[in-house]
Amino acid sequence: MNTPRISASSYSNTAPLVWSFLYGSNHGKLEIILDNAPARSAELLSQGRVDAALVPVIASQSIPGVKLIPNVCVGAKERVRSVRLVTRGGDLEDVRSISLDVSSRTSVVLTKIIFREFLGFEPEWRPADPDIDAMLSESDAALLIGDPALALSDSTSPSKFQDLRSFDLAELWRRHTGLGFVFAMWMTTRDRCEIDFAAARDEGLDHIPEIAANYAPQTGLAIPTLVEYLSENISFSVEPLMQEGLELYLELAHKHGLTERKPEIRLI
Repeated sequence: MNTPRISASSYSNTAPLVWSFLYGSNHGKLEIILDNAPARSAELLSQGRVDAALVPVIASQSIPGVKLIPNVCVGAKERVRSVRLVTRGGDLEDVRSISLDVSSRTSVVLTKIIFREFLGFEPEWRPADPDIDAMLSESDAALLIGDPALALSDSTSPSKFQDLRSFDLAELWRRHTGLGFVFAMWMTTRDRCEIDFAAARDEGLDHIPEIAANYAPQTGLAIPTLVEYLSENISFSVEPLMQEGLELYLELAHKHGLTERKPEIRLI
């Protein structure tokens, strides 16, 4: 039999979901591909090059035959800290252009929904590499995701961030909807999936201090900051208000022309 292949991004917020496959009881049982762009995992899944992938949820509306693996996710009930809109001190109502880190399409679509549905206007969108200085030199605001965005929420971050103002996208979503948000889920295009992603998640959650210690040097963040982030900000299970948030998000994405087909959530 062929060895199963899976893919995920290499951000710290995915680490508890993949720890088991890299270091734990599932080590050596499958091949795992890590990349710093969540959109890359969606691409590998759509091309049939992996059996399952941790994919931005918006991709569930565009990959033919895709099915979500239930109850395991990267999401937030209230505040995510690692998906942020950043300005040089201005309010979002004053923003007329935004540089978008397009490595996670879910966050890009969420940004557009926030402006179109909740703020009532649309700035100019500018795709950009995730370099905060370059992004803000070209636009009024920047969408930053992952560990670079998490650094902005850390009170011990370098002084160059002190003049910036940042807005947590999950917090904005919660303020306007009262719901949690799901950013990514495991997905497959196969008819069956033998991998127990829920058990792998639970094993990873038992090793959060080790994960924080591993990621601290590369993120520049303190171990307690990462432990708090992975334990309190990120939700790795799809709770009821997060499920409602996912359904509303997909409905609004379709309403605003950001997805082509009527929203559909298919579970394995």
